[in-house]
Amino acid sequence: MPAAITLVSHIMTKRIVTISIDDRLSVAKHIFDNVTFHHLLAIDEDDNLQGILSHRDFLKALSPNLGTAAELIRDTETLNKRVHQVMSHNPITVAPHTTLKQACEIILEHGIGSLPVLDSGTLVGIITWKDLLRAYSDND
Repeated sequence: MPAAITLVSHIMTKRIVTISIDDRLSVAKHIFDNVTFHHLLAIDEDDNLQGILSHRDFLKALSPNLGTAAELIRDTETLNKRVHQVMSHNPITVAPHTTLKQACEIILEHGIGSLPVLDSGTLVGIITWKDLLRAYSDND
């Protein structure tokens, strides 16, 4: 990979989508139904990062009968769970000056799909394993 793209800040997604830790999963469903990405950054009332709600975690929390002919009221009620009940807490984060190699190592070591990017405690972006593969592929 060329030296020109070595830092997380060069390839991270800066237009991040957040969700409140107290939002219901119905809000997350609306977002996931209308976007192509798979990670929502969960923040508290002071805009501090508290967790990540992955699309996979979201789907695991829902009833498998939701949206089918077998759906019951209790299935619909799964959408009333709060984000903080389902999200991954205390996410591993990186700084904008983290190298892509370091980001790859962290993702592989922890078996995670994304890394929120914090600059002095402020959420400034997110980088996913797909971003890293794309950067490698584009510069090979």
